[in-house]
Amino acid sequence: MTSKILFVCLGNICRSPLAEGIFIQHCQAGGLEGRYLADSAGIGDWHIGHPPDSRAIATAQKRGVHLPSICRQVKADDFQVFDFILAMDRSNHRDLLDRCPKSLRGKIQLMREYDLGQDQGLDVPDPYYGGPADFDAVFEILHRCCRRFLDALETSPLTKPR
Repeated sequence: MTSKILFVCLGNICRSPLAEGIFIQHCQAGGLEGRYLADSAGIGDWHIGHPPDSRAIATAQKRGVHLPSICRQVKADDFQVFDFILAMDRSNHRDLLDRCPKSLRGKIQLMREYDLGQDQGLDVPDPYYGGPADFDAVFEILHRCCRRFLDALETSPLTKPR
C-alpha cells in the first residue's frame, strides 16, 4: 500500500517543492519509490502553474535533487487523498486546520516536528526574501526533517490518521 504525503508552504515555490524533491530523493536512495507518493501545494494561489522559484531549483540542483512540482494550491480533496500533510510553518498549519474537516485534522503536522534535537522553533523559515545562504539553510533543515520523517515511517510506521 502506498502512503501519500503532501508538503505545504505558503506559495508552493520554495519550501514545499524542496521538501517534495528531497523526500523523493530519500525514497529513491532507499529503494522505496513504490511505497510513497509525494506532492506539494501552497496555501495561496499566486504561483499556480509555475515551476518552483529558480533559487530553490538551483539549491536543489547543487545537491543532485530534482524538483518535479508545478505550483498548485491546496484543494479540499487533498485532505481525503493524502495520508500525511506536512506544513512548513505554524501559519500554514493554522490555515490547513481551518480548511480541513475536523475528522481529518490528525493528518496535519508541522515539518519541524521531525527536526529532533534542534532548538530552532517549529517553523521552516521562508527563504523567499533572502539569498542563496537562506535557501541553503532551508535545504539542510528539510533534508534532516525528510530523512527523519521517512525513518519514522519505515522503522515504526506512523499510524495513518482516519
